[in-house]
Amino acid sequence: MLALTPVLTVSYEVKSAFLFLSILEFIVGVLTNAFIFLVNFWDVVRRQPLSNCDLILLSLSFTRLFLHGLLFLSAIQLTYFQRMKDPLSLSYQTIIMLWMITNQVGLWLTTCLSLLYCSKIARFSHTLLLCLASWVSRKVPQMLLGAVLFSSICTALCLGDFFSRSGFTFTTVLFVNSTEFNLQIAKLNFYHSFIFCTLVSVPPFLFFLVSSGLLIVSLGRHMRTMRTKIKDSHDPSLEAHIKALRSLISFLCLFVVSFCASLISVPLLMLWHNKVGVMICVGILAACPSIHAAILISGNAKLRRAVETILLWVQNSLKVGADHKADPRTPDLC
Repeated sequence: MLALTPVLTVSYEVKSAFLFLSILEFIVGVLTNAFIFLVNFWDVVRRQPLSNCDLILLSLSFTRLFLHGLLFLSAIQLTYFQRMKDPLSLSYQTIIMLWMITNQVGLWLTTCLSLLYCSKIARFSHTLLLCLASWVSRKVPQMLLGAVLFSSICTALCLGDFFSRSGFTFTTVLFVNSTEFNLQIAKLNFYHSFIFCTLVSVPPFLFFLVSSGLLIVSLGRHMRTMRTKIKDSHDPSLEAHIKALRSLISFLCLFVVSFCASLISVPLLMLWHNKVGVMICVGILAACPSIHAAILISGNAKLRRAVETILLWVQNSLKVGADHKADPRTPDLC
């Protein structure tokens, strides 16, 4: 087995830097996802109809707000409470399990977004694919309801497995007077729950890969067709393909990075007891959803308009404030 030097404790400077980075990632993640949520929720308040894409973004941003909260709690627990020489506390294990479940819900919602992009933008010639694309574009609310229902079932199974094994560990500790044996049992139980929650994420990820692959194939066909015609750099269909692919490929890359970080963090935490490595993994896990939220904002016309409106309002407010300071004789209307 790969041997790493255990880093049971870290310096005050490392803890301070990690906590500062965690706070920064928490603020950025909450601001970006809260912005997406509020822009779409404001349309709900005004009783404006939400598009299927906006409905998915509303649900996804709401889920990621919880995700960032759990990651921030994990960072605080890791910094101040969890010592590497001790077994994982039940509170820290619970935070990790809840994070994995919330991340799984986000994966299902992103898969719904990928299927919607594929049905709206990709061009199919096969009759079965055309029927599926038409069904997906008409059944987005039902898809979201199914994703929530399936995620709820998986959540119940993951939590049931986790807490039943936690109870088994507690019973073992009572009847077996061996610290090393009890520690190994606790590790095995946590590994089992972690692997179980990870395997449940496989179906939505496969759906995501298939829909993204179909979109990439459609883009390739569309570009080959354009080469035989007059080249138009502002072709709306091509731009829609590229924007959708930018969002999906960025999510794919970020998901793979975060998935690898989550897999590496478990042996770093429980086998190699390397606290610095775990801190780096937690930082990566917090950065990925924030980056994807920023990409979603840049690729969505309504969200971009909202950003431009806010920036224009801030610019006008600063200009009015500067003019008021430059001419103090200007009457105050308030």
